[in-house]
Amino acid sequence: MPELAQRRDPLDRHAVVNQRGKITIAPAAPRTRHVLRGSEAVATAVGTAFGLALPMTLNTASVDGDKAAFRLGPDEWLLLGGTFSGIDTGEPFSLGEVSNRNTAITVSGSVAADVLNAHVMLDLAPAAFPVGMATRTLFTKAEIVLWRPGPTAFHIEVWRSVAEYVFGLLGEAAREHLK
Repeated sequence: MPELAQRRDPLDRHAVVNQRGKITIAPAAPRTRHVLRGSEAVATAVGTAFGLALPMTLNTASVDGDKAAFRLGPDEWLLLGGTFSGIDTGEPFSLGEVSNRNTAITVSGSVAADVLNAHVMLDLAPAAFPVGMATRTLFTKAEIVLWRPGPTAFHIEVWRSVAEYVFGLLGEAAREHLK
């Protein structure tokens, strides 16, 4: 009898990168992911069904336990973790699951921002990119969503098709930065 194919995360076979205790690069734990497109009134209703108030300020995150939500555009949110119950908006909206499209990488440590800046052309200083900020940007040529959940911690949402590329470049940047 043939075996059923199982979808694996592209980062399953990658070991955590830990350089002298100053940087840790690791595949993030699996989570469900949804993209919401709609008005702020829709976001309020969906947030109630999701169990987390969605952020109303652009490029910010809301977090509660294993749930997180990022406002990425005037009518776009990325929601991580959780489930929904009883969405009633009275307005048209789109809520699509993208769990199989994305995966995530965590980067943390005292030189995390410096390592990321080898490939991300944003000012990651705490004053310019504070804790709680989340934005869509480029990692070299790959589109990512970059979120800062802590002072020395970053979370990267990346398409599965380029996850190994991003993970590999992060590892190279860490090695180069700590020579």
